Amino acid sequence: MPELPEVEVVRAGLAPAVTGARIAAVDVLDTRSLTRHDAASGDFEATLTGARIEAAVRRGKFLWLPISPDRAIVGHLGMSGQLLLRTPDHPGDDRHARIRLHLEHPEHGELRVDFVDQRTFGSLAVDRLVPTADGEVAGFSAGVTGPWARSIPAQVAHIARDPLDPAFDDRAFLDAFGRRSSGVKRVLLDQNLVSGIGNIYADESLWAVRLHGEQPASSIPRRRARELLAAVREVLGKALAEGGTSFDEQYVNVNGASGYFAHSLNAYGRAGLPCPRCGTPMVREAFMNRSSHRCPRCQRLRMPRRAVTG
Repeated sequence: MPELPEVEVVRAGLAPAVTGARIAAVDVLDTRSLTRHDAASGDFEATLTGARIEAAVRRGKFLWLPISPDRAIVGHLGMSGQLLLRTPDHPGDDRHARIRLHLEHPEHGELRVDFVDQRTFGSLAVDRLVPTADGEVAGFSAGVTGPWARSIPAQVAHIARDPLDPAFDDRAFLDAFGRRSSGVKRVLLDQNLVSGIGNIYADESLWAVRLHGEQPASSIPRRRARELLAAVREVLGKALAEGGTSFDEQYVNVNGASGYFAHSLNAYGRAGLPCPRCGTPMVREAFMNRSSHRCPRCQRLRMPRRAVTG
């Protein structure tokens, strides 16, 4: 599933092409890609036709395109969703194309945004915008602001800020982290606590600070928790700089190109290969219907000591 770096690469690619563009027409080719669309927001095609896109905004793994002070197109890529920029005459025979937005941009002319999704777990929706709980700018939009800036789609409002968000509250995160008895990897994947981190970048961050994914978060000293947060930011930033992680053609940027962070991975997908730090063969373990990858030597489970009584 695309994580923060991949979604940010898509957002950054869309932004200059769609900001200020008018939606001339909409083609819904597969209604399964409207599963998150609430009919109470109006008919998807009718609502969007003629609307003007104000910006491209992201929080965690969600992105949205405000079309008014109180409405936005919300996109979630799911497992294999892609938002591809295409010319109007691009062949329309892609069998995985689900929704097409035909745009007219004042500078770039006519263009098309195709939502392509092989596995149909992703979706687009029109959603109402609600004020952010903390009154801060809702998500990352590279400095583009407007009357919608401190509003967030209702279906995204429960998603926590991500570690690259300027409004991310380190102290609040560390306080909540220290109260969690769950394994640290589960805590990192909790999008209600911190967003944008998925399986790949959790494994990479835990490897960086030599933590076992099942280590109870509450047993980790605050100093080490700060180190983990710093590692998360470093890993996400590096992945973003390298265009995200692509293992197959299911994640590509808006131009159809793959990211190349897969070549920089130290843990994820490296089962049986030597640990880049100590040379011990990496292991792959079952985790929440997916997999975890770690070094059995560098990342040992260290259970908290019990107090001696009597």
